[in-house]
Amino acid sequence: MPQGRTEVQVRPGSEADLVALTELYNHYIRETAVTFDTTTFTPEQRRPWLRSHPEDGPHRLLVARDAPNAGTPPGGSLLGYATSSPLRPKPAYSTSVEVSVYCAPEAAGRGIGTLLYTALFEALAGEDLHRAYAGIALPNEASVRLHDRFGFRHLGTYEEVGRKFDRYWDVAWYEKRLGPED
Repeated sequence: MPQGRTEVQVRPGSEADLVALTELYNHYIRETAVTFDTTTFTPEQRRPWLRSHPEDGPHRLLVARDAPNAGTPPGGSLLGYATSSPLRPKPAYSTSVEVSVYCAPEAAGRGIGTLLYTALFEALAGEDLHRAYAGIALPNEASVRLHDRFGFRHLGTYEEVGRKFDRYWDVAWYEKRLGPED
């Protein structure tokens, strides 16, 4: 890490992360159109989401935290998280995942999204997966750049698909090949 920055640890998310994960996600609900949820959650309401991302398998939750030191909470401060989740509930979609990454506002520009996606795609490499998909509420140049960097290709854009903060938002859809070539 560059001078003046603390070491960052990436690991599977756990119950110990639930409060910080909920607070970070609630920030995006309240302040941005990055997520189309419009009502904040309590940690107890987010617990089923957390538990739907085990340490192994195709549906993962990875967290990035500053290494613990004086001045940070035990386990370090949450800098962000990345997930792979079911794309759709029907069985034929099981080899596809939807991926997302959320970074704490104070961690912007530190490469946390890149670090999380690198770890996530490494973890998914041995899984029976064929494609990863990501939806990006527009405008979001940083997310578009991140997905481009990881080899996603733009498939198309749903125009004015979500309404939040009294306006309509477009969502661009991206796809990445996973696993061996056909």
